[in-house]
Amino acid sequence: MEIKLIKPTIEYANDIMEYKREFLECGDTMAGCGNLKECSTAEEWIKENELRENSKTIPDDKVSSSAYIAVRMSDNKIVGMINFRHHINHPILGTWGGHIGYSVRPCERKKGYAKEMLRQVIIICKMYGLDKILVTCNKKNIGSKRTIIANGGLFEKYIEVNGDIKERYWIKL
Repeated sequence: MEIKLIKPTIEYANDIMEYKREFLECGDTMAGCGNLKECSTAEEWIKENELRENSKTIPDDKVSSSAYIAVRMSDNKIVGMINFRHHINHPILGTWGGHIGYSVRPCERKKGYAKEMLRQVIIICKMYGLDKILVTCNKKNIGSKRTIIANGGLFEKYIEVNGDIKERYWIKL
């Protein structure tokens, strides 16, 4: 189950689009994928991610962020995606979006990938000088809750967002 987080590159273009197709077919949310759902090509999505890393080139309604694909070492396949927002000084992110968004490919779930992805991105968050991060999940998403808690998440409170109950967790770095 060894994985590595890497910045998306054109080498993974086909797998990126296959990842998107798999999510669209099952009707699941694409959390942690940035705007992959709206992009028509992997190249477009990769370029968008590069623009979002720099606070000078991000859209006005966004915060700078770093996107990573989680690649399984044994076969070089993308098993997940994770996005780290460099800060949460934003109305949505500070309330319920948090510092981290992630997803695991539907066919690769319940194998521990999300837990390992979050563990690895926490190391990156430390390099950005953060001392704690906010990670949230839907109350009904037991797997995500377990992933957050396994990485040191401490429950803060429930909040309602458009009829859904979200749980807020803080992870001290």
